[in-house]
Amino acid sequence: MPHSPAPARQPREPQAPRSLFGPLSPGGLANLLDTLRAERTGGLLLLAGAVVALLWANSPWSASYTALSDTVVGPAALHLDLSLASWATDGLLAIFFFVVGVELKREVVDGELRRPRTALVPVVAAVGGMAVPALLYLLVTASAGDGATRGWAVPTATDIAFAVAVLSVVGRSLPASLRAFLLTLAVVDDLLGIVVIAVVYTDGLHLVWLAASLVAVAAFALLVRVRRPGVAGHAALVVLAVTAWALMHASGVHATIAGVLLGLTAPALARPGEASSVAERLEHRWRPVSAGFAVPVFALFAAGVPLSGGALADAVRDPVAQGVALGLVVGKPLGILAATWLVARFTRAALAPDLHWRDVGAVGLLAGIGFTVSLLIGELAFGAGSAHDEHLKVAILLASTTAAVLGGAALAARDRAHRSRRTGAGTR
Repeated sequence: MPHSPAPARQPREPQAPRSLFGPLSPGGLANLLDTLRAERTGGLLLLAGAVVALLWANSPWSASYTALSDTVVGPAALHLDLSLASWATDGLLAIFFFVVGVELKREVVDGELRRPRTALVPVVAAVGGMAVPALLYLLVTASAGDGATRGWAVPTATDIAFAVAVLSVVGRSLPASLRAFLLTLAVVDDLLGIVVIAVVYTDGLHLVWLAASLVAVAAFALLVRVRRPGVAGHAALVVLAVTAWALMHASGVHATIAGVLLGLTAPALARPGEASSVAERLEHRWRPVSAGFAVPVFALFAAGVPLSGGALADAVRDPVAQGVALGLVVGKPLGILAATWLVARFTRAALAPDLHWRDVGAVGLLAGIGFTVSLLIGELAFGAGSAHDEHLKVAILLASTTAAVLGGAALAARDRAHRSRRTGAGTR
């Protein structure tokens, strides 16, 4: 019996080429808008705190600034008799890192980090943006001795509040996907910085206190899932959070890690009958406290360094300061741009049609603003008040200012190009 002819194969539909910085998911867009609204004001307040600190520390009343920073408050019986500057670093920054933890949870569950395909670019870019500055720092300080290499992580951080403040002023016409790239990159950068703080800058670990802190975090995680905890439930959450923070502080792990762990416990998806998720409500409630109070007050106590001619000359001669400045201004954009190009090269992906590699380079320049977390890591690496710590602060301030100016100028130029392209008056 003759065989019937095989049916002809239908030609395959050509697959659309993969593009970097594609359209955002609804959750990613919501996270982007939330962050832009909150961090814009926070960045301006952070800048105000830093400026006040610099003016005060370099004024005839500089002794009062030092006296205020060194004022000790807190119960000695609980080993919490800390200076006000330490309370700002260990206590207020825990609120900042709590918000980072909540934001990270939202990104992983319902944002741009939810999909491996879209998460790949900012994750690899963040790794590149940390690896290259660290390498440049180590190259500069390798022969310096005196434990100079201990500060390798200082130039790896990106300050999301400052970066968003600049972006919101000069980048209003930039594609949402590019702005989301910067924010997601900064979140991943914060996460990697948290890992570095927990692993590298932990001294004298006390496992009993650490275990007790984790138990408090677990209790917080159970209670935060209660649908309507009420006033008593909210008070219990605060008590558990403070307990977890205090126990983490006693364990030898930096207390801000407790804030991150607490933030990661919040459910990031709205349950049936809820208009918003627990994570979204917590972020809405605590982000203003973080951006409007905790971080600016930290800047007030951390950024007060003398900027006399002699102090600047000493900082310029210090390889530690040189490595930090080089890492932030050169290493950050180089690492981010190179890592993003490698992703495009090895995945055969192209930039979205409305973007140019100059856009990625401008974002890389802006990511060199490494204020809050860089100051924290510098203090952990060398100790508050040490010579290297003072020089680091000068380098971080000057390098972050340089990155803000260069990145802001580059983004403003790209913003004009995108605006002209939309109106048909020009091209990229």
